Amino acid sequence: MAKRADRPTFAAALSHLSVIIAVSAVMGVLIAGLAVPFVGALGLGARAADTSLKSLPEALQAEPLPQRSLMLDSRGHVIATFFDQNRVDVPLRDIAPIMRKAIVAIEDYRFYEHGALDVKGTLRAFVTNQTSGTTQGGSSITQQLAKMTSVEQARTPAERKAATADTYQRKILELRHAIAFEQNYSKDWILNRYLNIAYFGDGAYGIQAAAEHYFKISAKDLDTRQAALLAGLVKNPVGYSPTRFPDRATARRNIVLARMAQLHVIPTARAQKLEQKPLGLHVRPITNGCVSSRAPFFCDYVRRYLMADPALGRTADDRRKLINEGGLTIKTTVDLRFERAANAAVRSHVYPTDHAIGAIAMVQPGTGNVKAIAQSRPMGRNAKKGQTYLNYIVPSQYGDSAGFQAGSTFKLFVMAAALEEGIPPSTSFNSPPVLSIPENEYQDCNGPYPVYKPWVVHNSTDSGYFNMYKGAQLSVNTYFAQLEKKTGLCKPYQMAKKMGVQLTDPSHERVPTFTLGVASVSPLEMAGAYATVAARGVHCDTRPVTEVLNSEGKVFKNYPQKCQRVMSKYSADTINDILKGLMAPGGFGEGLVLDKPSAGKTGTIDNNMAVWFDGYTPALAAASMIAGANQQGHWITLNGQTVGGAYVATAHGSTTAGPMWADAMRRIENLLPYRNFVPPSQDKNPNKVAPGPGQASVPSVTGMSVTDAGSAIAAAGLRWVQAESVPSSLPSGQVASTNPPAGQNVPSGTTVYLYTSDGSGGG
Repeated sequence: MAKRADRPTFAAALSHLSVIIAVSAVMGVLIAGLAVPFVGALGLGARAADTSLKSLPEALQAEPLPQRSLMLDSRGHVIATFFDQNRVDVPLRDIAPIMRKAIVAIEDYRFYEHGALDVKGTLRAFVTNQTSGTTQGGSSITQQLAKMTSVEQARTPAERKAATADTYQRKILELRHAIAFEQNYSKDWILNRYLNIAYFGDGAYGIQAAAEHYFKISAKDLDTRQAALLAGLVKNPVGYSPTRFPDRATARRNIVLARMAQLHVIPTARAQKLEQKPLGLHVRPITNGCVSSRAPFFCDYVRRYLMADPALGRTADDRRKLINEGGLTIKTTVDLRFERAANAAVRSHVYPTDHAIGAIAMVQPGTGNVKAIAQSRPMGRNAKKGQTYLNYIVPSQYGDSAGFQAGSTFKLFVMAAALEEGIPPSTSFNSPPVLSIPENEYQDCNGPYPVYKPWVVHNSTDSGYFNMYKGAQLSVNTYFAQLEKKTGLCKPYQMAKKMGVQLTDPSHERVPTFTLGVASVSPLEMAGAYATVAARGVHCDTRPVTEVLNSEGKVFKNYPQKCQRVMSKYSADTINDILKGLMAPGGFGEGLVLDKPSAGKTGTIDNNMAVWFDGYTPALAAASMIAGANQQGHWITLNGQTVGGAYVATAHGSTTAGPMWADAMRRIENLLPYRNFVPPSQDKNPNKVAPGPGQASVPSVTGMSVTDAGSAIAAAGLRWVQAESVPSSLPSGQVASTNPPAGQNVPSGTTVYLYTSDGSGGG
């Protein structure tokens, strides 16, 4: 039995000897004393091998490795990652020395002693494989790197297949590339790239991503036990996965520890002690994209914003590739404290499965920085849970939503146009419950509006004789229908565009009903518009990104503020003075007041299908909207719906959208600076006109006693009435403000209301 068993072994040995002789025959044609043991198996002689090698490319260009990109909030916190491969390149100095020693010990212990091919190791593996029928690796780290690089840089299915083909031709090519690596780069460079390119399982590419994923640390902080585990994964990252097969991973780690002890990298006693320890995992889930972000819809908005920027690539595919593989750092404007506040408010007032959509957008006046966006329907594809991928908060090109009619919040643009035209806020109209105006009486950009039918306007609030203050504060439709007739349609429309509203269809938008908000817009556009008056007439384009850094941390693209004055300070100050009246006692927003001076405007569209509250302080503007929508996305009335667990009999901007606005703002009001609105000054009004016949100019009486103020007003040919006290830093009893304000031209005999200071120090 023993002799019969010995015969095939002896025959095999003779066969192996002949192979070794064949290998030796071609060693002279290979660079730096390298040997290719498989040439003999191919039946190639030395001349043929020499010809084959010379016909192959000498070098494999090592292209930059794909790296994940990070998206940061305004305070530097990571809010999302994007990658095709989760990798962060790190220099060798930022990889723990024990990690380098561990990978060399288990993969190629003579790495620093041989060239591209470890002849001794290759022959040993070759003979072992032939005699035992098993497969033992003989590739050097440099050869493995050559293969990994070929696979990584394959661009087509054919190239990927060729890079992994189990053929001797591929191995010869791989060797030639390894030779070139050794000739062109240092050993440290090769080891560094190897550790950065290797796959460590669980979606972690490169040693830094692996250290972060498995242990929540950096590669420079890996200890011996952790390094041994990661070094063992390279051979079979799936089969030895510590998250799926911890027993296999432990056994493989212990093999690495034993090998490190055998090579005197660590003491044997230490290796044996570490072999008894658990894996010590602290797994950090790998998240990719926006769905798992702490600000998912803001993240999606930023990604679309960048995808629309040709500076990031000539084609959409180029831009996608840069974002997913370029190792970018994307610095954004979102503040997660504001984002949490907006999300909490939206989700407590509108539930995901309600027949409604709630949304809030926050914009910083004077910069255009988008501080938060939130909506009630979370990101995802499960419609039964109310999930969606539509972003209802941003303009349609960034979110695929068609937008919403904005109702009376559009009266802002008619007020701004009127004031810019020199129409004073004292302008008054008899504003009945119903008013019929032929539409051709409205002037468009090129003449009368070309429709002759009457526009029948209805008031949903009070009726009477109102000036701009009361007309806006009570949101009187018939007042604004008449004010718009004075401004014409063109100027309010142009003003809205200057203030950031993306109007693109004049035939349906630039119409007499423009002032009632018939155009479809997003909450973000309206937040940006109201931020314009908060910034005293300076509009800044809304921006979610401040700059993008490349993988080396250098500026790749700046996104500077884009701001311009679109109305005078006087016009903006007057609008602020008007709209802060909504928050005063008796105003629609009196229940929404903050601990900071604030102003706002309500909006409700036909059939109460959407309601708005666009409110702001001098430091932050926020648009709050709730729209009726069933789960199929069809618009419906909010009336009679249960929204956020509460039955809505009749929806209004002040009572439905307003509380959601106040909830969000009160959560962050402590983060807002205390700033007061600047009172409008007629002396600085660039649109000031002299009083006409039968008119008088309201004198400035701020700081006077009521008696002295009354005398000055009477001397100007006007009447006066003492109104209520208001918060003011002036001494109690002195006149804090008037309505109409100082400097306004009003009909002689007009009554001026004197508001006295309560001495509280407010404004």
